[in-house]
Amino acid sequence: MRKKKQMVGLWDVKQLFESIIMMFLIIGALATIAFVYVGNHEQEIKKPQVVYNTSVYDSLEGCDLFSGKWVHDNDSYPLYKDVECPYIYGDFACGQYGRMDSNYQRWRWQPHVFVNDYVCAFRNITAADPYIIQRQICFSFRFNATDVLERLRGKRVIFIGDSVNRNQWVSMVCMIQTVIPLGLKKMEKVHGVSLLTFKALEYDVSIDFYWAPLLVESNGDHPTKHKTQDRIVRIDSIEKHARNWVNADILVFNSYLWWRMPTLKLLGIEWGMKGDQNCLNETEPVMKDEFWESGSDLRMLRILEYSLNRLKARGVNVQMINISQMTQYRKDAHPSIHRLHYSPLTEKQLSNPKSYADCTHWCLPGVPDVWNELLVTYILRKRK
Repeated sequence: MRKKKQMVGLWDVKQLFESIIMMFLIIGALATIAFVYVGNHEQEIKKPQVVYNTSVYDSLEGCDLFSGKWVHDNDSYPLYKDVECPYIYGDFACGQYGRMDSNYQRWRWQPHVFVNDYVCAFRNITAADPYIIQRQICFSFRFNATDVLERLRGKRVIFIGDSVNRNQWVSMVCMIQTVIPLGLKKMEKVHGVSLLTFKALEYDVSIDFYWAPLLVESNGDHPTKHKTQDRIVRIDSIEKHARNWVNADILVFNSYLWWRMPTLKLLGIEWGMKGDQNCLNETEPVMKDEFWESGSDLRMLRILEYSLNRLKARGVNVQMINISQMTQYRKDAHPSIHRLHYSPLTEKQLSNPKSYADCTHWCLPGVPDVWNELLVTYILRKRK
């Protein structure tokens, strides 16, 4: 593997830095993981009209991106329509598999505001209350696919991990492909089906997904023939996978879903319901500010932070984006029973839909779109 360049910042539009981003997401339920085939067919997409101020990334330093609340937004969301993205399949195509409601697509994450010296600096340029100004900035941020593609021009971004990370990758592809004309985008399968590549040809941008659920070598490395039980890993062996990442500019790793015990279940009692309930038939988010999902392992978070600090001491700048808590409010946005089933359901399962409800993945459009909005903010805003 080639020698890595020292990383001094997550992103600077004037220079090229290799970046690693950890999307820290703790999932309390495990579900069957299966390969989602991504087709090559395209369709003409009408470009959305977007009003956007590209300088907003600089001002977002005053926003606490990961502390906030979900706000219903019927005007700006969803960011795309599921029927307009030909890459949504299987576990994520809830509308295609019978989900009739679409309210879960219309929630926007509204960050809180940092009340600090950064906010107070606004007094130098306006007589208005600086808190109100920053509040408007935090509330008005919107994803702009054209701006993202322009800033990523000539770059390769790779999402690496399991089916939850693939969920996020499909979301990102759907978010950016809406502004790319027919004939200037393509999807490719490389190295069998372990590596999937979406290319925006006009911008020379590659958005890839690489299947490596445990990152190191394991008996779960086959994209379709694997299971979460009886895992075997070669803990010190990452070269097999990493050789596919060496020319990447940004690496995005996701949760430690596959490292958790397979018996862990997401209990409805955490959402204020009866203990035997899960995400089945849920149509509204958790709205209690004090809600804390018990699967959010603070000890594991501290270990992760310690490990990242050790990497930084060696010159490797790994940024963690903690989306765990904000995500756990969204009990309404899982596929539940509205997904592709890769084997016929038994009579026992059919008699108890809760037993096969998928409370791990996310419908698209939906929650992963918000993850990507935060990810893009981290990538594109200027580092001080």
